[in-house]
Amino acid sequence: MSKDNSTEAPKAAPKPGRKRQSRGIVGGVLSAALLLAGGAGVVSAASILPPAAGSRILQAGLTDVPAGRSTMVCPGPAVLPEGTAAGTDPQFSPVSRTAKNRLDALVLSDAAGVLPASRVAALDGSGARTVSEAPKESPAPAPGPPALKAATVAQDAGRITVLGAEPTGKQQAALAAVGSYSATDGDLRGLAAAQCQQPSNDFWLLGADTTVGRTALLNLSNASGTPATVNLELLGAKGRIQSPGSRGLLVPPGSSRTINLAGLASDEEHLSVHVRSSGGPVAATVQQSVLRGLVSGGVEHLAPGAAPADSQVMTGVVIQDPKTINALSSRDGFADAVPAVEVTVPGAADAVLDIRLFGRNGQQALAGGGAVTVKAGSVAEIPLNGVPAGTYTVSVTSDVPFAAAARLLGSPRESAPMDFAWSPAAVRLGSQHVVAVPRDGRRFLSFGVPDGRATVNYTPVTVNGKLGKTESVDIAGGTTTVIGVPDTAKGPAVIGYVVAASGDPAYGAVLLGEQEGPGISTVAVQQGALGHEKVAVTLGY
Repeated sequence: MSKDNSTEAPKAAPKPGRKRQSRGIVGGVLSAALLLAGGAGVVSAASILPPAAGSRILQAGLTDVPAGRSTMVCPGPAVLPEGTAAGTDPQFSPVSRTAKNRLDALVLSDAAGVLPASRVAALDGSGARTVSEAPKESPAPAPGPPALKAATVAQDAGRITVLGAEPTGKQQAALAAVGSYSATDGDLRGLAAAQCQQPSNDFWLLGADTTVGRTALLNLSNASGTPATVNLELLGAKGRIQSPGSRGLLVPPGSSRTINLAGLASDEEHLSVHVRSSGGPVAATVQQSVLRGLVSGGVEHLAPGAAPADSQVMTGVVIQDPKTINALSSRDGFADAVPAVEVTVPGAADAVLDIRLFGRNGQQALAGGGAVTVKAGSVAEIPLNGVPAGTYTVSVTSDVPFAAAARLLGSPRESAPMDFAWSPAAVRLGSQHVVAVPRDGRRFLSFGVPDGRATVNYTPVTVNGKLGKTESVDIAGGTTTVIGVPDTAKGPAVIGYVVAASGDPAYGAVLLGEQEGPGISTVAVQQGALGHEKVAVTLGY
């Protein structure tokens, strides 16, 4: 079924509605260089020196890269720190009587319908449960369309959880998981969710705040069998922040470590964290919460977004009525109760930004204009003011690499609990992305196309592992399309989607809201699973 992009954007908290060829030079020394798609390359000296007399050129071959195990680390339950922020490893207290922590996940089969061996367990490996058994044989795909199916997980999650899957043949497993938290009472009232992460050695977290009434807890998890030593680079509005406690943080295998960022960078309204690890890769989130006096201002899991680049896109950005926002943000303690885009410039040159905001009906002009300069090595926040209420996509371009994320609000009210969310910069949608969605609350898919035109196909996956009918939406450049996730699809609840896009660059996110209340959160669509990879090998002597 084909749809146009006429879906009305929510007015507030949403309601349903070349190959590269290398040549080696045969000279005096044997060398090799692997050029990895999308990763850092090593260039051999033989490839840049002129050929020696009598040398001859050989065509480089392609070498298979074995598919590896896929690991997703999911955030643990939201917690409250006890005591002051003088230390970097706080003790924690219970959250509330109504707090719920959930894990929703799916593992996709290959085209022949063969599921990979997969399991879910606690970070330390305890409590392991099989999600899908190892295949006894791998039949060749039958003629016709792919016979896809899925194995799913829907369970309570009282601690950090790891979902792992083995490759099927030479294909890396396709899987996704989302960890979510919700509470209707207590200081951490609100909704927080994050896609479970593939551990990495280098990423950025944006949106942290350590001013009065704000708490930012960095959670580092090591799901590997190798100790990880983590160094944190902290950037604020005035530049880089030097903190002796930010380096040499040891995270043993199968363990986690929680750091109160106020102990490293206190009174920072706009704080970005660059996480780098040696040894084992890590996963990380920042649990950001707000408390205005005795009234909860919300909670969110800040998750890594796209790596610094000269273009970033965030979608699923809900903007409330501008009059309500302007009146509220003028109140004491509510300066951060505004939709905004936060930009971090890690390099040595200032960034000249061009910010565009577009919704269902096209681009909307920002009150302050879209041209902004951000100093090198600093963090800046740009309000998204003066546009009609709705759900938007934010596109930011610059002449230097930067990282970005967008803040959105849920039902802003001065004297009542409210919530907020951060939409991290998204990756461009490709031929297959597995997207997990929480089973509870109101759920939406948000797709944005900055320029040109794109078609997005999305196929629902239900809790019984079956794939539903694929639908498509044609999206014009400079618009945003919002699609409601049904509570049921011919009976069983939808637990995820298989998403694919063609045409010009398109970006996606999952937008979440409470059934009743101000809770709001966003979940980024993660990078698609890698297929059968080959790398070019340069030989020379």
